[in-house]
Amino acid sequence: MSLSNDQLQAVAHLARIAIEPEWTEALRTDLNAILDQASLLDDPRLNDLEPMSHPLDQTQRLRADTVTENDQRETLMDGAPAQENGLFLVPKVIE
Repeated sequence: MSLSNDQLQAVAHLARIAIEPEWTEALRTDLNAILDQASLLDDPRLNDLEPMSHPLDQTQRLRADTVTENDQRETLMDGAPAQENGLFLVPKVIE
């Protein structure tokens, strides 16, 4: 698929963007190159491929789910300008 200058201007109008006249040809060339690359996905040999969850056949190394920090609630609450029942009080922003 190849975009004409008229199609490029129509798409620009729909997107509400202004294209400088001196950029039209370069932009049209770039967009046509992108569309050419996207058209490669229409290859019938790709129809029966199953999607991959990851491009490499590897498993992710996971760390142990353990607590690594001490409870610092009291220390952090000491610096709070306003608190109640161990919670920070903040100004109401939505009524």
